[in-house]
Amino acid sequence: MLIHAINNKNLQQAADCLQAGGLVAFPTETVYGLGAVATNASAVARIFSAKQRPQFNPLISHFSSAEAALAAGHRNNAATRLAKAFWPGALTLILQRPQNSLITSLASAGTDTLAIRVPSHPAALDLLERVKIPVVAPSANPSGGISPSTAAHVANGLGEACDMILDGGPCESGIESTVIDCRPELPVLLRPGPLTPEQIRYQVGIELQISKPLHQASQPVSPGQIESHYAPRATVRLNAEDKRQDEVYIGFGPSRIGLIPDFNLSEQADLIEAAANLFAVLHEADALGTPAIAFGPIPMAGLGLAINDRISRAAAPRPSLH
Repeated sequence: MLIHAINNKNLQQAADCLQAGGLVAFPTETVYGLGAVATNASAVARIFSAKQRPQFNPLISHFSSAEAALAAGHRNNAATRLAKAFWPGALTLILQRPQNSLITSLASAGTDTLAIRVPSHPAALDLLERVKIPVVAPSANPSGGISPSTAAHVANGLGEACDMILDGGPCESGIESTVIDCRPELPVLLRPGPLTPEQIRYQVGIELQISKPLHQASQPVSPGQIESHYAPRATVRLNAEDKRQDEVYIGFGPSRIGLIPDFNLSEQADLIEAAANLFAVLHEADALGTPAIAFGPIPMAGLGLAINDRISRAAAPRPSLH
């Protein structure tokens, strides 16, 4: 069976598979990743092929410890402080890539940057410790599509491309990591995520600059910067105060009189619950074959920044991805 329970035997089998150049989908606290060892150019190329991912879009290398991750790039004070405060966790840092880096240049999309992360999911950390080599792991879904928050999402989208899928149940955050570019003197938020600018300001005292989404032709230095991303087959409408004909309506918070949502990210208006449910609900809504999906308004505060980022990219004009 393609989907494997997480236990010692299957984790070791997955580690052996990765070391041999295979592709293994595994859970993290954010979404499921499609893993390949970052030092093997052929294995990394298999990821780009499997996802039909543009080769100008870089990948994040995952490590089992903060020291190993920071040692892979040119660390600085901001990166060290952020790593100490938030790793393991849902935070990706962009560093200057060393010329003698062992991580294949394909993982950096030929740029001089390096994206690094230490996940907090116990199974992901266990797997990385067994592999003993950094592992690139973009979301385990076809490029530009809805990210996977369950093993079933992976199997439905990329099952044939995976040598193994490890099933860790639904992901805790359900939304990809926060990405911060540590190279400038004032670090830049490239992708909002579970870790909010307010948390970073409060815990580390770093005020982030905010980056805008890139157009399709621009060269990203991090995953998740492209304007059209996380897209279902259906068109997406934002900040919808009504439900139109042939639309599936996804609400947030208590239902208003006369507007009953088909799905609700969180009836209690809890942004953490909404983030965790976002991609699962999008998968479910899209599976209905609807031509259009409408999202009710979601506040821009805290985690709302990351949720609105994902749904605005899902709504953006897109190239032919499906």
